[in-house]
Amino acid sequence: MKKILSAAAAVTATALMTVPAFAGALDEPVVTPTPTAPPPAPVYTGGDWTGFYAGAQIGNLDVDGENGLAGVGGDDTTYGLHAGYNYDFGTWVVGGELDYDDASVDLTPGGASVDSVWRAKLRGGYDFGRTLVYATAGFADLDTSVGSDTGEFYGVGVSYKATEQFIVSGEYLMHDFSDIGGAAGVDAEADTFTVRASWQF
Repeated sequence: MKKILSAAAAVTATALMTVPAFAGALDEPVVTPTPTAPPPAPVYTGGDWTGFYAGAQIGNLDVDGENGLAGVGGDDTTYGLHAGYNYDFGTWVVGGELDYDDASVDLTPGGASVDSVWRAKLRGGYDFGRTLVYATAGFADLDTSVGSDTGEFYGVGVSYKATEQFIVSGEYLMHDFSDIGGAAGVDAEADTFTVRASWQF
């Protein structure tokens, strides 16, 4: 009988000693969350050129007289504003624009001057994403100290989207004017190169 009681006591003691271990095993394990890096900021890779835009430009106007103005010419810095609208078809972009350059180009010899140029443009170009390469043509109004004249122009340009809204461009235009101030044979050619900054809406 003593042996049976001793064995029962040993079993009971063993069972009591193992209860804390089982009790601890039933607790939910503590999981430490793994830190995750924040998602990367979106990178602008180019996109839609559709929309209105407006901005300012600075450039150079070089005027050379012809026929009645042969030998007369001059060049100087211009400052201007522009506004227009583009439509992006995916590969090709077309649009229209108005721009104005204020000029103070003294023509020598003779003492005449070129005061300003207005332009109405049509533009068409190829969409490379951030970069737009385009051709442009239209009509320009040249205002001088001896009168004004409306002529035609054509040229090329490159625009680059620094951000989705901010655009920087370079543009070269060639102009042809005839009968300036209504005087037959008083003709001139003018070239402009401008650096432009625009905001697309």
